[in-house]
Amino acid sequence: MKTDKKKTKVVKYPVNPPADLPVEERRNFAFDRNNYKWLLIGMAFLLVGYLLMIGGGSDDPDVFNYNMFNFQRLTLSPILLMIGYLLGIYAIMKKPRNITE
Repeated sequence: MKTDKKKTKVVKYPVNPPADLPVEERRNFAFDRNNYKWLLIGMAFLLVGYLLMIGGGSDDPDVFNYNMFNFQRLTLSPILLMIGYLLGIYAIMKKPRNITE
């Protein structure tokens, strides 16, 4: 059994399409610079939110640490996490701006 293998040309472009690319090829990129910016901002919010949630344990298992239930862990951190996830969703759903010649 002999199969014909089609040779496909793999073309790799950087994140931001070069200016000399035709307009049609520039429109095929899913993300542009603004999408990546929003995605990185959302990831920063997630990182800070998870870092604020760390800690609060006790070295002695017989002693209860009430600092575990403070504003930082119960309110601020979940708000930052929600903002981070919403920014990530926005970055994914946002359409790139129109590219014209």
